This record gives sequence, structure tokens and C-alpha cells, in this order.
Amino acid sequence: MLSVDALIGFVAIIDSGSFSAAAERLGQTPSGVSRSLSRLEAQLGMTLIKRTTRRLSLTEEGDWLLARARKILADLQETENQLAARLSQPSGLVRLNAATPVLDHLIAPLMADFLDAYPLVRLELVSGETVVDLIDERADLAIRIGPLADSTLNARQLGSSRLRVLASPAYLAIHGTPTHVAALVRHRLLGFTAPHSLNIWPLPQEGGDGLPVLPVIAASSGETLRHLALTGAGVVCLADFLTRQDVSNGDLVPILESETLPWSQPVWAVFYKQEALASRVSALVGFLSERLTGQL
Repeated sequence: MLSVDALIGFVAIIDSGSFSAAAERLGQTPSGVSRSLSRLEAQLGMTLIKRTTRRLSLTEEGDWLLARARKILADLQETENQLAARLSQPSGLVRLNAATPVLDHLIAPLMADFLDAYPLVRLELVSGETVVDLIDERADLAIRIGPLADSTLNARQLGSSRLRVLASPAYLAIHGTPTHVAALVRHRLLGFTAPHSLNIWPLPQEGGDGLPVLPVIAASSGETLRHLALTGAGVVCLADFLTRQDVSNGDLVPILESETLPWSQPVWAVFYKQEALASRVSALVGFLSERLTGQL
């Protein structure tokens, strides 16, 4: 196999016009440059440069090799430049896993800006309503809401989102607006199939803070519960990141505000413990942390 150093030396001799000038350019001795050319010619079994005391001239084979050597060295330089760019600018594929409501309301609206900032990154956004194993799902990163229990994960909190009790104006017009916590027993309550902790609402009760509710309709997804509430199916407790626009539009109305406890759900970026995150993953985590702070 041809040596890259030998090709560099060969091209330098032609471009410089002499062994001594090539040696100066390469930081070598003239004899070293001459020996490198001789080894290359011996390896190829042909003469590449005719040497006389007055000038150097390429043989036909030397002229043929020179063109190819220039291309090989240019390709190597471009490869080096691209590798350097990958190190200095995040690039490659990031696989992110999150529940559908999180993808729809938190992640997707920000991705155009992220790709504008990091054009060499590609994204796969995979939805799942249950906690997944990042290795099994080949995910680089997951966004999770609520307490974390998995000690094999590293996590960075992106913020927290306030919980509120809500209903649609249409539902309240028919069923009335509850004015105290005890009145909720007369209303249709919407909640989660799992985990049980999501059906403890931020309301006081005689036994302490946190009101366990028994849903009339239970769903696995907060987005499903949001749609149920919007269509007047009942009263729901959801985080602001899901419902802020609905409340702003008047499509959902906070109820029992004076009694609602200031509970929030933490929002986490989680990834497996390792010495260092790939720059593309780190870039996405940093971007989400910056953009979601104060927006949840």
C-alpha cells in the first residue's frame, strides 16, 4: 500500500522544484526526501522523476501518478476538515423518546429553531405513553414528567409545570361550577389509568394535602384527557404545559383556584450514565433547558 507520507513528499518535490526546497517545506533533510522518493519508485517498480544536475522532470508514469496523488491528498484534507467540523459543530442522529403530549406541546414546537441552530443534527422523535428502557428503544434521550426512580439514569431538570383543576365552559354551564372541594363528588372526574399518583389532585382534604380521585373516565395519555375535558366530558387535573393555550383561549377554565395547592410536575431530560454526552445530545439538552425555562 502506498504511503501517504511518500505521496506528500513526491508532490512537494514537484511543487517546490527541487529536493532541497521540498525538504525545507516538509521540515526534513534533502537526503531524507530523496530516499522517500527512491522507496516509492522501488515499490512501484518505475521511475517517476528524471534527475539531472540542472533540473527535475516527470516521466510519463510520474505525471500520471501526480494527478492521482493530488486528488488523494485533497480527499484526505477534506476528510480531516469534515471530522474537525463534526467535533466543533454537533452533527448526527439524536433519538428522543417522550410521551405524545410532551412531544406535541413541548418538543415539536421548538424543533425548527433547534435545527436552524444545529443544521447537521438529525432527529427521531418517538412517542410512548409508558416509561421505556433507553437501550432497548435505542434512545439517546428521554423527556419525562414527574418523580424519577431509575438510578441508572442521569437527569437534568428542564423546569416544572404547575398543576391545575380545569373544566370546559360548556361542562360548567350544564353541571355548575364547584365552589369547594367537597362538591367534586357530584361531578364527573377524568383521570389517568396509571400511575396512581397522577390521580392525586393538588387539593386539600381532611386527612392532609392531596385529594385522591376515582375517575369516571380514565386514560393513559394526558392529551386524551385534555380532549375529553375540551369536549365537556368532565373535570380534569393537568399540567400547564398541556393546557396553557386552552386556558388562554377560554376553552378550559381553572376551578377551585383559591383551594388549589401550588403543586408542579418536574420535567426532566434523562439519559444513561456515561462519561460524556455526545455533542449532538448535549446540544439538544442545553437547547431545551434554555428554551423551556420559565415556559412550562
